[in-house]
Formats: sequence, C-alpha cells, structure tokens
Amino acid sequence: MTVHVFGHRNPDTDAICSAIAYADYLRRTTRPDAIAACCGPPNERTEFALHQAGVPLPRIIMDVRPELDDICNREVVFARPTDVFYDVYKRMNEHGLRAIPVLDEDDRLLGLVTLLNLLELVFRGGVDPESSRGVRSTLDSVVQVLGGKFQHEVDSHEPEDLVVTVGAMSAGGFTERLKKYPAERLLVVSGDRPTIQLPALEMGVRALVVTGGFELSSGLIELARNRGVAIISSPLDTATTTMRIKAAQIIENAIDRDFMQLSAKLPVTEAKQQVARCNQPVFPVTDNNKLIGVLSKSDLIHPPRPQLVLVDHNELGQAVEGAEEADIIEVLDHHRLGGSLKSTGPMRFTMDPVGSTCTLVARMFHQSKIDPEPGVALCMASGIISDTLFLRSPTTTDVDRDLLEWLRGFCKPELDQFAAEFFQVGSALRTCTPDKVVREDCKQFEEGGKRFSISQIEEIGFDLFWQRQHELAKALEGLAKDLQVEFSALLVTDISSNGSLLLMSSEPEGWEEINYPQLEDKLYKLDNVVSRKKQLLPLISSLLELTPAH
Repeated sequence: MTVHVFGHRNPDTDAICSAIAYADYLRRTTRPDAIAACCGPPNERTEFALHQAGVPLPRIIMDVRPELDDICNREVVFARPTDVFYDVYKRMNEHGLRAIPVLDEDDRLLGLVTLLNLLELVFRGGVDPESSRGVRSTLDSVVQVLGGKFQHEVDSHEPEDLVVTVGAMSAGGFTERLKKYPAERLLVVSGDRPTIQLPALEMGVRALVVTGGFELSSGLIELARNRGVAIISSPLDTATTTMRIKAAQIIENAIDRDFMQLSAKLPVTEAKQQVARCNQPVFPVTDNNKLIGVLSKSDLIHPPRPQLVLVDHNELGQAVEGAEEADIIEVLDHHRLGGSLKSTGPMRFTMDPVGSTCTLVARMFHQSKIDPEPGVALCMASGIISDTLFLRSPTTTDVDRDLLEWLRGFCKPELDQFAAEFFQVGSALRTCTPDKVVREDCKQFEEGGKRFSISQIEEIGFDLFWQRQHELAKALEGLAKDLQVEFSALLVTDISSNGSLLLMSSEPEGWEEINYPQLEDKLYKLDNVVSRKKQLLPLISSLLELTPAH
C-alpha cells in the first residue's frame, strides 16, 4: 500500500520541502512506495525553491478519506446485452457471483443481471406450455451453445423471437401442432425422423435442428434451400438439445435497469450509508457512467485505511482532511506536542526542537550515510532557510547550522545568493488577495480552552502592509468567523529588521497584558519577534492562561 508523506494544511516551504525530501529518503531506505503529498498549492516562494531544485510539486490531495475508487474490485466480470444465458450463467458460476454489471458495446453501464433474473428469463411461463416455448436469440448463438454446426445457414446473426417445438409425436399430430404458430418463427427440434423433417421443411419453418449428430440428406437440404429454412446439426440428444436452446436466450430482457450505482469519488463512509438499506448484491462503481469497478456491502465493512507520515506538524487539526480515518505510521516534527493525535498501533515519533523539519530529514540522510540528490538537497536547504530566516531566527540551533553547511556540498546554487533571491520572491502582500494572505500559512491552536489561529507571512519591510492594513484586518475577521475561533492573528515579519507586526481580528480578555507597543487598534509592534512557535505562541498562551475559559 502507498504511504503518503504530508505536511500541514496551508503548507509553507518547510512543510512541502520536508515532505518531498522525507518521501525520497523513505523510498531509498524502507518504503519504495512513499509519495510526497500536500494539502494545497504552494506559495510563490515555495514554487521558486522547487523550480530552482528541479523537483516537481508533490501530489495535491485535499482529503485522504478512502474513496470507492481506492477499494473497489477493478477486475470486473461483466456481460453484454447480446450475451446468452448459457455463457453468462457459466461465467458467474465460475467466479461465484450472484450478480454482474452489463455494459453496452461502448462500455457504458446499462444495468445489472442477477442469477434470479437469469433463471426467470429461462423459466418464464412456468408450466404454461405455450408461453414457455418462447426463446429470443440468434441462430448463431443457438449453434454456439449446442456446439453444433450449420448444414444450411440463413440470416443467422440478428436476434429474433423463436418458438421451440419438439418433434416427439406422430407426424400427423406434429404437423397439426406446427400450424398453430407462424412458420417464420418456428424452430423445430427433431431426431433422425424424415417424417417430421419433411413437413417442417415444406411449411418453411425458420430453422430445423437435427439432434444426435445426424445430418439431413442432400434431397432435404435442397428443399431447405428452396424454402429458406436454416438447418442446424446438434451433437446432443433431443432432450439436451432442447434444454440448451432455452439456455441460448440473450439476456437483454433480464437486465435490471433500475439499480444503484456509486461514484468512484464517493467517500467510503458515505457509501456505507447509501447502501445500508439496499438489497442489491453488487454495486457498480462508475466515473461518468464508465464502469471503474464493483463492490459489495462486505467490502465496505473494513476497508483498507490509507497510510500517512506527518511532517512539520503533529496535530489532527492541522493535518490533511480525513487523517482521523487513516493509519498514521510516523510523525516527524519540530513543534510542540499538540496532544490530539491518536493511532491504531505503535508509530515512529521523531520530535526535536530544531529550527526546521527539513533539518530532521537532512540529519537522517547524514546519519544513514546517504548522499541526497542535488534537487532534494536544495529542497531541504530551502526548508531550513525559510523556517530559520537563513539561520537568523531565535529557533535556529547548531544542528540547523551544521546540517545546512553539510547540504551546501550537494546544492548546485550558492546558498547565500539563493537565500537572497528566495526572500525577494513571493511577497504575499504584493501578489495575493487579502483572504489568501491570511490563509497562506495559517495554523490553529487551542490554549486555556480557547481556539485561535496564527498566520504568518515574511516580507522585506512593512510598506506594503501599511498600504493594505485595513483590507487585511477585514479578511482576518472573516477568517476567524470561518474557522469559528475566538480570534485570528496575523504575524507580518520583516526579514531585514528581524521584527514583526501583529494584527488581531479581536483581542481576548487579558490581552492588555501583552507588554508590547500598541500602534493602533488591534495592531502591535513586536521587535525581535520572528518565530510563531517559539516566541508568539508562548506569548499568547501565557496571556490566555491569565483568563480561564468561561
């Protein structure tokens, strides 16, 4: 099973680059099926880093809840409407199936056929000797099911409604019986009995089936040609031949066209609810009416759970949608322990107070004596440069410094120049809408019984912020409302001065103790504060602890 390596929602450079690098590490060590993924598109700065590294963007997956596309059986046994009972029943019996889908010649889904419907098709009419004689088929199908051959073939390809009669009585009585039906629909079954065969041919019946492996004489064949009667030679006895002809009926009239089909993109949890009260034995899984696979109710009881590795976060509230329905097999992070994470079994948990998750990944490469490819090395360097503000953030450790220096030897660009260009690219305030700015790198937290969010952007100077201050304040209020949190905060960090501005959607009780200069209503100047996790979050936590939740 594939394991997806995910950064947090609203992914930043460290989240995306650590996912790429750790997936590469796993593929080269223990999990060749590891794939990097992300919960949304990268920002412009991250795109710049990936472009410079020559590394493709991770697969964007917004929800990992298993869908029917992930669990359905794709090796589908199916039928065509022109197939005959004999073949379809044998096919279903060989695979132990009670129902199969029916597709047209363009592979579009038409309906289902069940064993019960097939048996009703063959035994329709019950004990009524007249209606039970009807068989809709082609003469080609009759020959195929009998394992016989044509002695004389006449228009054998088109489906037609036939009336089966068996010449098992006196010639006179049988001739009178034939007169009850339209000759052009009669299919007469007879052994080696010329007294039956001759009047049937003279009447111009649709077809004559000669059983027991016998064949007509040349004179009778000539009469058949003159009367336009098809002649079939069956190797079977009369009773078996008659039974097989009944089994040569095409299944078109047995198709159940009133059925439930399920979308391939339907989450398994929703599919369970939809099929709970449906007695259908099998459910086609489709995409634009094209059959993808099939499943039964039992397939939905214990579906396989996706496997995830979380990097740069350890809380379900920050994880990709549906993570609670997945098996989280590993966490690699440099943030505080959130406490909301649960697992169905033991997991590998790596947490270290370094400046970047990419530092932890680089350390694994280094300790395993695995040299990263240049592109992967630059990815890891980008994550470290981004999260530590090129080693100037208070979150920076000697481990970050040492491993960034080690990565220099594998990176093609010179890192000082790369870092300068990296921070110049992708000003969120220059390129993004207000709503996107406040959501670009947003994380949710809970402290003192209060839920809140902190977004952070890095800029060179505050000029653009002052130009957009009021629209950002409005967007921040909207974000708090959408997330249903007590407040939302936006930390605007000036990379050149190593200071920040803090904009609040609202100020919780006790906020007056913040002890930083207030510039305007809900706007504060935080000199030497550049880290959300190590500086701002502890500050907010301490303020909220002063005012317990009501």
